[in-house]
Amino acid sequence: MAKEKKQGEATELTVEEKLIALYKLQTVDSEIDKIRLLRGELPLEVQDLEDEVAGLETRLQKYQDEIKAQEDNIKKKKNEIKDAQSLIKKYTEQQNNVRNNREFDSLSKEIEYQTLEIELCEKRIKEYTDEIEKKKEAIGTFTQEIDERKIDLQSKQKELENITAETSKDEEAMIAKHEEIEKMIEDRLRNAYKKIRGNALNGLAVVPVERDACGGCFNKIPPQRQLDVRSRKKIIVCEYCGRILVDPEMQDEFKDEI
Repeated sequence: MAKEKKQGEATELTVEEKLIALYKLQTVDSEIDKIRLLRGELPLEVQDLEDEVAGLETRLQKYQDEIKAQEDNIKKKKNEIKDAQSLIKKYTEQQNNVRNNREFDSLSKEIEYQTLEIELCEKRIKEYTDEIEKKKEAIGTFTQEIDERKIDLQSKQKELENITAETSKDEEAMIAKHEEIEKMIEDRLRNAYKKIRGNALNGLAVVPVERDACGGCFNKIPPQRQLDVRSRKKIIVCEYCGRILVDPEMQDEFKDEI
């Protein structure tokens, strides 16, 4: 007595049915690839622009922080100048009340030192001011570049949204077909298909024999091997590229089903 299949368990397929299922799965996956190809490099372009904008904004923020730090340094140096000026005033007044030349000379050295400190502070202030001006120019450039990139980004995002909207229904329908067909195929064969497809640059894991050659790598297939493929009694793979070979007539038999 035949073993009764549990609900949801895949029915055992013949080799021919397995080949048909694999061919249909490949056809559906190729259609999904075509749909996604319509989007081209747009998703990557959008991501690159988003990364570029984020990078520019990070640099912009860094320059703004550096300007703030330099402005704080300028305030600090201005306060140091005020302190030095106060000391100069104090030492100058003290010189009027010295008792000897030694005290006068000592105060003169202090005045000279504070004068040099003022000159050094003024030099630093000029350097900080020059750096601030350069950074402000760079900020202007960054701001303009960010605005331009954001315009490009918005355009690319809109383009991607439009293409996605136009193709999403077709893609969803094909994905549903993919899942339906995939359930029919045993795990071992399904995993092999995915591995072959993943290694193929054009995404073709199942190909027909065309003009006595593999439809994937175009190497010649021996006549006896072609007969084995046409018999549909066993799964034959190309000895050169490892793709699963199917009868070329299968294209005509199932072209209207996908």
